[in-house]
Amino acid sequence: MRALPLLALGGLLATPALADPIDLKPLIDARLRYEHVEQAPLAKDAEAFTARIRAGFEAKSGDFALLAESEATLAIDPAYNSGVNGKAAYPLVGDPQNVELNRLQLQYRGFSKTVVTVGRQRINLDDQRFVGSVAWRDNEQTFDAARIEWSGIKGLKADFTYADTVRTIWGVDGGDRYGPTRLGEIGGDNVFGNLAYTTKIGTLTSFAYLVDQDERLVFANSSQTYGGRFAGALPVSKAVKLTYAASYATQSDYHRNPNRYRADYYLGELGLSVKAFTLGAGYEVLGADRGVVVTSFQTPLATLHKFNGWADKFLVTPPDGLRDLYGSTGYGWKKVAGLDAIGLTAVYHRFSSDRLERRYGDEIDLQASAKRGRYTALVKYADYHAHGFATDTSKLWLSLEWSLS
Repeated sequence: MRALPLLALGGLLATPALADPIDLKPLIDARLRYEHVEQAPLAKDAEAFTARIRAGFEAKSGDFALLAESEATLAIDPAYNSGVNGKAAYPLVGDPQNVELNRLQLQYRGFSKTVVTVGRQRINLDDQRFVGSVAWRDNEQTFDAARIEWSGIKGLKADFTYADTVRTIWGVDGGDRYGPTRLGEIGGDNVFGNLAYTTKIGTLTSFAYLVDQDERLVFANSSQTYGGRFAGALPVSKAVKLTYAASYATQSDYHRNPNRYRADYYLGELGLSVKAFTLGAGYEVLGADRGVVVTSFQTPLATLHKFNGWADKFLVTPPDGLRDLYGSTGYGWKKVAGLDAIGLTAVYHRFSSDRLERRYGDEIDLQASAKRGRYTALVKYADYHAHGFATDTSKLWLSLEWSLS
């Protein structure tokens, strides 16, 4: 499986499909970002000024498509703890300097209603709560994998992936010397199964995620998760729409995990859109077993920044689990002040434990974005107030992105 990217390249070069015309599409995505972090009790604030570029191409010929993409991150101002640079006096900003092959995949669409993708690839399943590409960080999380997507029955889609390597956000310098959360690549026999049926009122999904982490430092992340999710939207009128989501899953130890545990996951969300105004509320529970470290419900392959607050205080679920009660509001404008779109978002979180019902803390998240053509500008802020877990932390981001893909 680790040779799949090379096999993908060789497979395309050898196929008769090259007798067909080749459609070549360039892929370029660039980001310039400043991140400021204040975290008690550290005396130094993080000042991370980084530039990231992804560049590559997608070549299509007949039923085949070859995608190749490199990724490079430069620390213009390295006054921060990147996780792998040894600067422990600063708060963590998970954007280490890095140059790597981000994606190299071969895709085949010649089977009826079926897409087969092999090689190093991006995988985002559902809302990325369990498997995602961590697009918020400069170095993307990708998988050396074989994936089959089938949609042979109207409204039904089956999605099956086997991945033997996870390429993490810590890049080429990640390794054992930085501890269990800083590995650049993690081998294992990961299996992601997803079956979704779409109706007029929403999509019902059942899933099975077998996370197998073969590196000694992360044996405790190996788990088997089974569950379901329903998400959809209901138009109330031309200007008003109701959105909703509900999910349940159960998780237990798997493969080489030294712990024996079982924990449950619950999610409920409601949202209301009135023209450009949105209002939402939700409650998410990542359950605990008996209060031992890494025996609560974990999602190590998720796009974690998207959930439980942008201050990233709960990337690993605490031993006593997590309950997240949150509300959000937002407003968007289109074609205003010479811009294609402007968006404002505000979110409030109240965190507590699942076991023993202890209060963890509160967080306020704010975001403003503007888009014009291929450019997107973003201002983002997170403020976590600790009451019984971690420490007070505030973060500010300023970023500018340009994309050709």
